[in-house]
Amino acid sequence: MPAFTTTNPVIVWFRSTDLRLSDNPALHAAASLGVPVLPLFVLEEVAGDPRPLGGASRWWLHGSLERLAADCAALGSPLILRRGDPAAEIDALRRASGAATVLWNRRYSPIHTARDAAIKDGLKRDGVEARSFCAHLLAEPWTVQNKSGGPFKVFTPFWRNLSADLAPPAPLPVPERLIPPASAPASDRLADWGLLPTAPDWAGGLRAAWVPGETAARARLTAFLEGPVATYATDRDRPDMMGTARLSPHLAFGEISPRQIWHATRHSADAHPERQKGAESFLREIGWREFNHHLLHHAPHMLDQPLDDRFADFPWLSDADGLAAWRRGRTGYPIVDAGMRELWETGWMHNRVRMIAASFLVKDLLLPWQVGEQWFWDTLVDADPANNAGGWQWVAGCGADAAPFFRVFNPVLQGEKFDPEGDYVRRFVPELRHLPSRWIHKPWEAPADVLRRAGLRLGDHYPKPIIDHGLARNRALTLFAERKGQTV
Repeated sequence: MPAFTTTNPVIVWFRSTDLRLSDNPALHAAASLGVPVLPLFVLEEVAGDPRPLGGASRWWLHGSLERLAADCAALGSPLILRRGDPAAEIDALRRASGAATVLWNRRYSPIHTARDAAIKDGLKRDGVEARSFCAHLLAEPWTVQNKSGGPFKVFTPFWRNLSADLAPPAPLPVPERLIPPASAPASDRLADWGLLPTAPDWAGGLRAAWVPGETAARARLTAFLEGPVATYATDRDRPDMMGTARLSPHLAFGEISPRQIWHATRHSADAHPERQKGAESFLREIGWREFNHHLLHHAPHMLDQPLDDRFADFPWLSDADGLAAWRRGRTGYPIVDAGMRELWETGWMHNRVRMIAASFLVKDLLLPWQVGEQWFWDTLVDADPANNAGGWQWVAGCGADAAPFFRVFNPVLQGEKFDPEGDYVRRFVPELRHLPSRWIHKPWEAPADVLRRAGLRLGDHYPKPIIDHGLARNRALTLFAERKGQTV
């Protein structure tokens, strides 16, 4: 790629997937030119977009932009906020500022890939230099291929191929300074965008649980590598423990890059051999994220259509009451309800519990995975199109590298195994807090005197199970076996 030659201002177009100053290739390239830098963020509102950000993501975006704006100002050039069609906003800013170069980091969802290509073509036709960079993934999706020259459809060989000789470049530092323009361009006020909930303000639990921004992301990674990573391989499945990194929303908004995580984790494992097993397990999860993003690039229909065509006309049910009970955490299965309430309260759910809750929706209730994916999209602070769709299709058995059709998570056994004392359930389902651990994952089996001493009336304080898991499992196995052309 030829070197830059501009003496005009440079626009750096920030996206909702790269809200950071460190390891930001577009920003680093702009700052190295010694010309004025115009940091720009556009809240994209374009006709034809499939769906807007969910409520929890809008809350996170507001906080992340607040911190990015402060960081840009501290380096010398304030963040410019615009709202609307990014092509029009970029064009207006470069005409007003005299910018002759526009730089950004790539996104990989289908609509954004097409939009970026159109914007780049339009800028080049107008004589404006336009370049994009890889910043959101460890490798470009078109560079990882199987022996036939196509994309991988199963995770294990994908990860074996990618990680065999993966050596991502060292993360880029924060620029020392951003030269400001001679005059400040017009900018929206973040508060006017209405990203925060007001009537009602339901974000109290999110504020208590999270601090958006690049600084918080780095601190969370450091804390994880100095402690939980050593036992991550086993503790990652325990929702009653702080055994995970909880970096997913920071990654989704690009407040930290996978390259930064990769290098920091490798360095930690090399310096502390006792962390090696946990580090490898953790990086494998980063690989799963990578796999889903590569899948989305090659199969854009996976956002709302099954990757396995045999599920295109699966006989899903319609059950408004069951869906409402699942959303509210009122299914009568404590581990499922704890997860759904954790999601509503904090905008996040432990990954093991995500699988349990998702399995309950699609296999116990036989509701389409798309309605679960839509609910997660609106309520998760780490909502990510590739990971969200990929995870739901994995559980539903219709995606790439899908769970075997006969895997139906038993919510009682899962709770007893991964929340053995019931601490997680007690935290998010407080009406069960006085139940002994023996019964907390199956309160309907508790003797009457145990329920009485716990001050619990099933069907009143806490619901009875809305469906019999054993019967639901058999029904699901029959239907899924027919779809897969196999026998139970």
